[in-house]
Amino acid sequence: MSRSMRDLSVPVFDAMLANLSAVLGKAAEHAAARGFDPSVLLQSRLYPDMLPLLRQVQIACDAAKYGVARLTGTEAPRDPDDETSIEQLQARIGRVRAFLAVVPAQAFEGSESRRVEVPVRTQVYAFHGRDFLLRWAMPNFYFHMTTAYALLRHNGVELGKRDYLGQLPVL
Repeated sequence: MSRSMRDLSVPVFDAMLANLSAVLGKAAEHAAARGFDPSVLLQSRLYPDMLPLLRQVQIACDAAKYGVARLTGTEAPRDPDDETSIEQLQARIGRVRAFLAVVPAQAFEGSESRRVEVPVRTQVYAFHGRDFLLRWAMPNFYFHMTTAYALLRHNGVELGKRDYLGQLPVL
């Protein structure tokens, strides 16, 4: 049985964003318990030339909302990338999840073959919808999700694989 493009995207993005929100909550608790400003975590990097945690979260959010928007031909909400706190990042995650919840299922009809173009610097990558989702949107989303998790774990936030994966179904 074939899975719909909606089923392959929206529930996955939504669940993982919920996990990211929970992980950020643990980061805030970690900073409070140790008596330091959580913004220190938001500026952390694994290496000087990589983006800080703050940007990793913003980009993960963007990968989810723009991924769905491009697949469905809908307009995603714009965020000015001006967050400076964990609470503001939590709100951004909430807005993305709210957007995902209201994209109508019928908007995904035909999206597996819809042409999707992604401008990146001086190039434009062109995909059919299914390839866009599986080879661009999802990998980018998971890259930034994983990097955010790794940054927090590296900085001593007590996280495990369950925090990253969240609640899993049991049959």
